[in-house]
Amino acid sequence: MSADTPRRIVLLRHAKADWPQVADHDRPLAERGRKDAPAVGLKLAETGIAFDLALCSTAARTRETWKLAVQALPHRPKTSYEERLYDASLGELIALLNETSDEVQDLIVIGHNPGMHALADALSGRAEGDTLARMSRTGFPTAALAIVSFTGSWKSLEHGVGTLLDYWTPKEH
Repeated sequence: MSADTPRRIVLLRHAKADWPQVADHDRPLAERGRKDAPAVGLKLAETGIAFDLALCSTAARTRETWKLAVQALPHRPKTSYEERLYDASLGELIALLNETSDEVQDLIVIGHNPGMHALADALSGRAEGDTLARMSRTGFPTAALAIVSFTGSWKSLEHGVGTLLDYWTPKEH
């Protein structure tokens, strides 16, 4: 694939997590999260995007969200569990995405806030319709997803290069 290849990134915040007496990294999904994650999977399937790669935080709630969501996809992408996604800053997230192979055209990232919202906002120099206003208004709740497109290599991914194509939350469906 060349440097002018159109690419898509789906940024998915984990579904609603429970608060048992465990380390934050080990928190499982709450009952609502276990309902919302399959709904996210259906939304992902509706997009028709055949992901080349999934980058998933190693936290229990992100792994559980992805396990429930991916079941709805007709094609299961290669999944890489990436501990650097846990508690990552915006700069760390962009640096991680810059490492992505240019063989990857469509990528999904399953992570945490505030990083997922900050990344969607930072990459989206443009937006389709009211997607940016809706994302700003709702604040990227659990199980929200944003689809951002850009053209170029992953190494060129930086603030403002993308277009926010879609924004979705379970409460909107």
